[in-house]
Amino acid sequence: MARLVEEQARAWGLAVVRDAAGVSVRIGGRAPGPTLALVSHLDVVPPGSGWTRDPFTPVIEGNQLFGRGSGDAKASVAAMLAAAHDVAAQGGPRRGDLLVLFGLGEETRNTSMPDLMARAGSIDAAIIGEPTDLDFAIAQRGLMMVDLVAHGDQRHAGRVTEDGPFTNALTTLSGDLVRLDGLFKDRAHPILGHPTVTPTMVTAGVSRNVTPPSAKAVLDVRSTPLWSHAELAEVLKATLDSEVIVTSDRLVPCETPAGSALLAACTALRPTATRYGSPTCSDWVFLRHLDAVKCGPGTSQRSHTPDECVDLPQVSAARRFYAALAGEYLA
Repeated sequence: MARLVEEQARAWGLAVVRDAAGVSVRIGGRAPGPTLALVSHLDVVPPGSGWTRDPFTPVIEGNQLFGRGSGDAKASVAAMLAAAHDVAAQGGPRRGDLLVLFGLGEETRNTSMPDLMARAGSIDAAIIGEPTDLDFAIAQRGLMMVDLVAHGDQRHAGRVTEDGPFTNALTTLSGDLVRLDGLFKDRAHPILGHPTVTPTMVTAGVSRNVTPPSAKAVLDVRSTPLWSHAELAEVLKATLDSEVIVTSDRLVPCETPAGSALLAACTALRPTATRYGSPTCSDWVFLRHLDAVKCGPGTSQRSHTPDECVDLPQVSAARRFYAALAGEYLA
């Protein structure tokens, strides 16, 4: 995919670099100014089951293109690359630079975006290309993964009361899982609301007639900018009887800054677009220090599903929007 993007960019005469971190394209302006980045990713999730079509043979039916990654996020990639071509064909931005960054591994824990950002140099604003139906996601939940581990006594299930004090790890864990509901209700973000804690996996047991020495639940914690991951972890530790082990806290929440010049430019071009908070993570986390908005063609609810598809007229609209945004922001 990276080679294909590089080949297309070179065919259009664009200045392109491809390496282990991904692909970047830079279009210099006619005068000094800020740098606007169009950012997305080239990888996809595995196809999974339930497809009625070959997930890696793209098929157009009516106005829709079907295939794994068609919306998440090849639609943004195609629209951004084509928009870069359009801006270059018009002589480049009036001032500043338009930068296109396509990373690898966004759908895994091994995203290359930090390396791609380090290579890119100074950036002032960024559009994160993810499926938003071309609405504006101006906040994004973070993700913290937690192992909740309860410890108990391993005994014969028929003799648990015969040898002194006894703790059933499963009972302890179950009590803690019940306590999770409504745990972070005292600080509500105006867009994202309260953090959520969702148990997604539970493991325990030695045998059907043996009490478990330990029981573990995996918690998916979706955070907001009003809570640091350290604060969330402290509340869990103070409230629950089980051991709280944070296994991942790098995906922090993001928010478009107040008075955003980029959001003003976006709104001028798409005044009827909805502003909302995104429940899903993206490479925005690595650009959270910038003036940034998440916006792209495609419907998020179709991401990662069987028969993923994208509406092609929306991809064309995204191409026009990205090119016009470069003109507006870099005017």
